[in-house]
Amino acid sequence: MSTLEIADIFRAGFESYVQTMGALPMDHYKTAHAIMACRTEELGGHVYKCDRCGHERTLHNSCGNRHCPKCQSLARAQWVQARIGELLPVPYFHAVFTLPAELNPFLLRNKTAGYALLFRCVRETLSELSADTKLLGARTGFILVLHSWGQNLMDHPHIHCIIPGGGLDGQAGVWKNSRNRFLFPVAVMSALFKGKFMHGFRQAVRNKSIGLHGLLGKYEDPGEFQKLVNGVYGKRWVIYVKPPFAGPEAVVRYLGNYTHRIAISNYRILSFENNRVTFSWRDYADHNKKKKMTVSVHEFIRRFLLHVVPNGFMRIRHYGILGNRCKAKLLPLCRKLIEGESVQKADPVEKRAEKKKAWHEVIMEMTGTDPRICPCCKKGIMVIVGEIPEKKRQWLSWP
Repeated sequence: MSTLEIADIFRAGFESYVQTMGALPMDHYKTAHAIMACRTEELGGHVYKCDRCGHERTLHNSCGNRHCPKCQSLARAQWVQARIGELLPVPYFHAVFTLPAELNPFLLRNKTAGYALLFRCVRETLSELSADTKLLGARTGFILVLHSWGQNLMDHPHIHCIIPGGGLDGQAGVWKNSRNRFLFPVAVMSALFKGKFMHGFRQAVRNKSIGLHGLLGKYEDPGEFQKLVNGVYGKRWVIYVKPPFAGPEAVVRYLGNYTHRIAISNYRILSFENNRVTFSWRDYADHNKKKKMTVSVHEFIRRFLLHVVPNGFMRIRHYGILGNRCKAKLLPLCRKLIEGESVQKADPVEKRAEKKKAWHEVIMEMTGTDPRICPCCKKGIMVIVGEIPEKKRQWLSWP
């Protein structure tokens, strides 16, 4: 198994990449340097000592950057753990909303506005269809997760959704189960999503919240822009909906693989020789075949940095009955309605003050092993006996 890391590639090629490309966005510098410094002496760390045999070891701190491949496992496990506590005893669906490739460059060059538009249109599509009495006639909830990449690391913005198979009819005071094995008709979802997105897209271009930068400048010509719009309208917009999972926990753990995923993980790096990176990928256009791709170190870094999300932009969002502002009240009510309990006799709904589990407790649940156990005697507990200060950063290629 390869021991290569994305950090190795950045350490070898980022400086020359900047010299070749010129000034980069500030988020790109911060992400690159966080990845290169992660779990190195640059970030400091702690000295641990076994309370039984005296064995000592030094562990350096993690960078915590959400684009770092070494910092996502714990965050993902904590997220999944929190969601399991919110599950309803109903089937859950996994849906994916994808845009035509012609629109990808517009979102890539206008990430904040473009990704926000994508979220809004998916939310409005699901909310409108669930409220339709011909389909469900209730208020459902959903979790949306943004991905901006394809397996080849090129730009491919799409949203993964987790949706319970039903919703709350507040007026009737009942829970309504989904009538269809595939939630809503895919053709209806596709048509509604297309209409909403293209309306918002055209409006955003007109008011310049989506700018026509770089190669997109040719669409300043009204004729060229209309040609693009006509071509996109004429395409079939792909929305993929899986049948319900065997149980709600299965879909949360499945989507947990997506929530804190980055564009590419270390295990997919196969080799790095002569300034060329080879990585594995799946070609979905060719029957999902696993293939190898080799690119220059600069091209690899360029593709990786395409997917740096703007600072403060939320990639995971909760809506409807799963929304952060109302789920503490609505989820217990939905659970009682689903299970046929009397809501009138129900205890008053209170927001639960759940204690966040310590990092070692989460890892124990994931692996069944206490990470604090001494690797030498296998009996003692490693405790902190010293701290290594963080080094003053020497920023390379700072603009």
